[in-house]
Amino acid sequence: MELIELNAKLRENSGKGAARRLRMNNAIPAIVYGAKTDSAMLSIETAEFIKIIRKHGSTGLFFSLKVEGGGKKERIAMLKDMQMDTFGLNYLHIDLHEIDMDTKVTVSIPVEAIGESEGVKEGGVLQVIRRELDVVCKPADTPTSIQIDISNLDIGDSVHVEEIDLDENVEIPHEVDFTVITIGAPVVEEEEVEEEDELLEEGEGEAEETSEGSSEEASEE
Repeated sequence: MELIELNAKLRENSGKGAARRLRMNNAIPAIVYGAKTDSAMLSIETAEFIKIIRKHGSTGLFFSLKVEGGGKKERIAMLKDMQMDTFGLNYLHIDLHEIDMDTKVTVSIPVEAIGESEGVKEGGVLQVIRRELDVVCKPADTPTSIQIDISNLDIGDSVHVEEIDLDENVEIPHEVDFTVITIGAPVVEEEEVEEEDELLEEGEGEAEETSEGSSEEASEE
């Protein structure tokens, strides 16, 4: 678990108009809430938040939240949700959940395939079906990624959620044993069929041209 420093300011005004004014002043409206503390409306500098997302991504983020004028010097919070505009260019709102380090939380963690698959060497295609998985654990036990070794996978092989080996303090809360990674069959055969069809069409075209040319010569004679 990595604690990322995030600065924020308390805000008093709520509503669409106040949020729009904040965004015009290069800030993002936000809220922090928790089971044991009162929620607080915040504003976060847009440039600072964008810098964090570019460096760390948007999943499994934990913050050392410092709120100016908030009384409490530091809050440990996780990124719960962030809303963006229709085009995915601007941040509209950020939800932060204040956490207790001794209480388990649910966090989305990215899936990472490691190693070189035998099936891929033979022309197969690596398909990551689930790029993120939810895990339940205490914040300090949160993994940065879920690494899956694909070295021994052949074409047609798959890795299911129940086969993923995690630390004993980390649980994947899924009842259904769904596929996470699979090695698909190569697509070369389809390309070869298309090439054969093209060759056949070209051959038929040439045959028609030859036939037409012969008919014209016969007529001239």
